[in-house]
Amino acid sequence: MSERPTIVLFTRDLRVHDHPALAAAVREGGPVVPLFVLDRAVMDRSARNRLSYLDDALRDLRERLRRLGGDLIVRSGETVAETLKVAAATGAARVHMSADVSALAFRRAAKLRRAAADQRVEVAEFPGVTVVPPGEAVPVGGDHYKVFTPYWRAWQARRWRTPEQAPKRLELPPGLDAGTIPQRLADSGSGPLSPRRQQGGEGEARRRMGRWLDDDCADYEHTHDDLAADATSRLSAALRFGCLSPLELALAARKRPACAPFVRQLAWRDFHHQVCAAFPGLARRDYRERDIAWRVDDSAFAAWREGRTGVPVVDAGMRQLLDEGFMHNRARLITAAFLTKRLRVHWKDGGDHFHAVLCDGDIADNYGNWQWVGGTGNDTRPDRSFNVLRQSRRFDPDGAYIRRHVPELAGVEGADVHTPWRRRRPVPGYPPPLLDSTG
Repeated sequence: MSERPTIVLFTRDLRVHDHPALAAAVREGGPVVPLFVLDRAVMDRSARNRLSYLDDALRDLRERLRRLGGDLIVRSGETVAETLKVAAATGAARVHMSADVSALAFRRAAKLRRAAADQRVEVAEFPGVTVVPPGEAVPVGGDHYKVFTPYWRAWQARRWRTPEQAPKRLELPPGLDAGTIPQRLADSGSGPLSPRRQQGGEGEARRRMGRWLDDDCADYEHTHDDLAADATSRLSAALRFGCLSPLELALAARKRPACAPFVRQLAWRDFHHQVCAAFPGLARRDYRERDIAWRVDDSAFAAWREGRTGVPVVDAGMRQLLDEGFMHNRARLITAAFLTKRLRVHWKDGGDHFHAVLCDGDIADNYGNWQWVGGTGNDTRPDRSFNVLRQSRRFDPDGAYIRRHVPELAGVEGADVHTPWRRRRPVPGYPPPLLDSTG
């Protein structure tokens, strides 16, 4: 065996289809060591819902790699140290990984490059987390686009790379202990474990993608804001964990003209990732400093988290989040605007709560969108007004979404479901609104 092995360090790219780092390792010609490190420093602060999804995804990935003649090598410990231990044990010459944009990902990659150089191990990063990698579409004289519309034009004009085929065969170095995936990863981490959370893994993600593209994507423009219809793709967690290639999804959707509005949403995802790549502090500090008088109101914030604000559409969204580890895209906007624009609670508090519960919690998308709503991000109109009741009546006109997620209101008829406090008799068990005016 002349060729030295190549390690493919999986992070949030848990698939075999269109995986550039994996495909390049196979082309090297030697054994390939697919590696995932259960890093306690990351897992202990991860949402339990995401750890449940990760559990599914790792088991699915291991099975797929075994069918190819390989395996998923699993180690527990600090990512860089464990990666280099495997490199030393196998004589690996290279580590391949997908480039990512969070501050943690930047630190991890830089640390790995420094430590690997001491062992004469090469580290190479590859695309795969976005459709267009951050840095490939940049404005003249700048490092990233700060406004979406010009980015959208540049994104469309880019020549996208060709997706990589899944490997046909893998070879592991002999004598390598594969390690075990612990039972019930979700027992670690933090936050609630939602009873109706989504199943993870590439197999489920690809089935969901096929159904979405064949059956529902063509209606996306007309139904994506309909709260009760629940007509969004539900592919966000698959993209967050890389169980789906965003490029493969975008190319498949772009072949269907009616799916153009959905493709635009994938561009929004890339937009936030290129912002985060240029501004890694996106989750911690204002992208654009604003003179906003934020309030600290622990009781109101708790009521918002629990879906007990007395504003039905807000409570429906927050309870869906707790129940499913997911929230409809329009409900995310409504609940975030209510917290930041009406209660004047800091966007970071809301973003942190979402990140603690969402299966699809992604640093770039979650905090990029929270800053957009809160007025400190990439919105060109940071002071735009937002009427929650108007949103409720427009996007849930029959109140079906509200009744689905707020059982106290299941028996409230007609338009009263949007404003139950205006009824002569209070609804048993449902609180009055936090604010005198809920416009």
